[in-house]
Amino acid sequence: MKATLKAAEDKMLKSVTSLENNFATIRAGRATPAVLDKIMVDYYGTPTAIQAMAAISTPEPRVLMIQPWDKGTLKNIEKAILASDLGITPMNDGNVIRLSFPQPTEERRKELCKTVKKYGEEAKVSVRNVRRDTIDKFKSMKKNGELTEDDQKDAEKKLQKITDKYCEDVDKAVADKEKEIMSI
Repeated sequence: MKATLKAAEDKMLKSVTSLENNFATIRAGRATPAVLDKIMVDYYGTPTAIQAMAAISTPEPRVLMIQPWDKGTLKNIEKAILASDLGITPMNDGNVIRLSFPQPTEERRKELCKTVKKYGEEAKVSVRNVRRDTIDKFKSMKKNGELTEDDQKDAEKKLQKITDKYCEDVDKAVADKEKEIMSI
């Protein structure tokens, strides 16, 4: 029973961690290398992450600088950024690529908040799915005689407390991200 609860808690933690990773990729006005995480560049026929082929730095709060180790990849990196949903036009000077992040408009901030809420809801659904699957395990354990009815009810109460904790974590993460987006 304890192992099952621990496994459920680990899965719920992964859902919250995934949510935080998704939040890192949301472009909220500040330049952060995480916005490039999902962009893959065609590097000699192989899709490669930008981080694997270039040094990424933030010389200013709203500017990302990408300095590839192989200058021949500048055009490919530029194409990949243009093809992505990042919405920023890269500036290529022959040595480095600069990405300037504009101040988001009020409309864009509200759009970003909707995206944040959507990610938060997806994380909560994931946490609840873990709870449902774990309750099903407890029911089958009771059916097989591994748990008594009292143990099953006790385990379900503990599971609900864990679920509530992670749902609160998701709500807090969403509120913090919305506050960050609206305060820029």
